[in-house]
Amino acid sequence: MQTRLSPAHPESGKLSFQQIEERIRARAYEIYEERGGDGDHALDDWLEAKAQVLGVVKNPKAAWK
Repeated sequence: MQTRLSPAHPESGKLSFQQIEERIRARAYEIYEERGGDGDHALDDWLEAKAQVLGVVKNPKAAWK
């Protein structure tokens, strides 16, 4: 999976790689906390966050500003 926003994402082409990566990192941490801090799923959290941030899946909970 590439680290690029979906063309349908409203911020496609407006964010730098570093900004996208920071959003993924922040969302992965939110997922980790939502699960109760179980550290055995770091890769799963990162991949889920990446899919959500890049617009591969819908994410109604996160408001990316």
